[in-house]
Amino acid sequence: MTQVAPGEKDSGLPLSRDTMTLLNRIEQDWQRMRPELDASPMLTGLLLDRLGSAFARHIEQTYREEGINSSNWDLLLTLLRSAPPQGLTHTELSELTAISGPSMTNRVTRLLDKGLVERVVSAKDRRSALVRLTPQGRELVERLLPQHIEREQQALSVLTGEELRALTGIAMKLVGHLEVQAVDEEAEADAKVGS
Repeated sequence: MTQVAPGEKDSGLPLSRDTMTLLNRIEQDWQRMRPELDASPMLTGLLLDRLGSAFARHIEQTYREEGINSSNWDLLLTLLRSAPPQGLTHTELSELTAISGPSMTNRVTRLLDKGLVERVVSAKDRRSALVRLTPQGRELVERLLPQHIEREQQALSVLTGEELRALTGIAMKLVGHLEVQAVDEEAEADAKVGS
C-alpha cells in the first residue's frame, strides 16, 4: 500500500490486528493477481470505511440501550437544536438532516411509536404537519447529549489539536470533491435522458 502503509504507527498507535491483517492480505492478493495495479485507493477506501463503522459503533453505545439507531438519534438532535417550539415540516427536517422524504416519514413514524416526537397540524397550512419533540423525547435527548459529546471526544482524544484540524480539513475537502462530482454526474445523466 503506497499511500498509507498497513500497520504504520504514524500516531504511535497500531491498527487493530484484524484491520492490519486484512489490509496486508488485500494488498498481497492484488500484487499477486494484478501486480501492475495500484490498489492503494481501494485500501485507503477500505480504511476510511472501517473508520466510519468503528466511529459509528463507538457513538451508538450512547443511545442503543434506548432502542434508537443513529438516524433516529440524528433526527432527535436536529429537532432539539433547530426546531422552533411549533416544530419543523418533513421538508425542513430533510434539508437539515439530508434524509430523503420516504426515509424521513419512516423515521418519524418510528419515533412517534416510541412517544419521542409528535405531529402537529400547521397553523399556517392545515394540510401540512409539523414534527416536534414530546416532553419525553426532549428529556431523553437532553439526558443523553452529554454522553454523546463525551463519546465523540473520547473517540477523537487520540488526535492532537493539529491532527484534528488536519483531519477535519481533509474530510471537508474529500466530501466537497465527492459532492460536486455527484452533482456533475447527476446533471450529466439528466442531460442524457433529456436528449
